[in-house]
Amino acid sequence: MLTFKRHNILFYITIVLSFFLSTGCAVGPTHGYIVTETHFPGTFNPENNVKADKEAKGCQYTVLYLVTYGDAGAGSVAHKNGITKIATIDHSTFSLFSGLIRNYCTFVVGE
Repeated sequence: MLTFKRHNILFYITIVLSFFLSTGCAVGPTHGYIVTETHFPGTFNPENNVKADKEAKGCQYTVLYLVTYGDAGAGSVAHKNGITKIATIDHSTFSLFSGLIRNYCTFVVGE
């Protein structure tokens, strides 16, 4: 009976470790399993003819890989904040324990 319980505990530990070791997609260019905070460039207007008058931010949040909410799409962030011409798009991420809490933000600058 004791061996059966120990076997169950090892099984659940294996499942949890497999979950954490196989996750981490779409976090950013790099990530850690305990804490991750990154800021990285996205795209820019190659013609460089758009003024950086307005800045807007949109984020998507995930909790325990069970619930995700928010909007981090560059087009919708620009539209919601009255940006008609985009100069740059940058991104940032934050993750705690590789998915306990996670966010992905998009920063849009333009006019």
